[in-house]
Amino acid sequence: MPWFVKHETFTPETAALSVEQRRSHLEAHRAWVEEQLESGTVITTGFLVDGKGLPGGGGLLMVEAESYAQALALLRGDPMIARGLVDWTLQQWIPVAGSPLMAILSAASARPG
Repeated sequence: MPWFVKHETFTPETAALSVEQRRSHLEAHRAWVEEQLESGTVITTGFLVDGKGLPGGGGLLMVEAESYAQALALLRGDPMIARGLVDWTLQQWIPVAGSPLMAILSAASARPG
């Protein structure tokens, strides 16, 4: 099944919120991802940091879906997107060389806890 990658960055308005104000939105996002996992969706997400380990570069989410339209419909339910808190893109990823990353991600997302 194809993989899709969502890259996001906070909107300027979201970036201006305090860490505490952003926290509830991030917790809603994590809860949404957990719901997707529980429903059988193969999905993984995380945030980006710079060379010093500081966040601020946005986040990535990878998901398996049957089509771009299916991935797009799924991601529109992400609270970060639904609430207009991020600028984002969605692209299909077509691997051509390297480690079997899809197998690694699938195994990681299948692990309990």
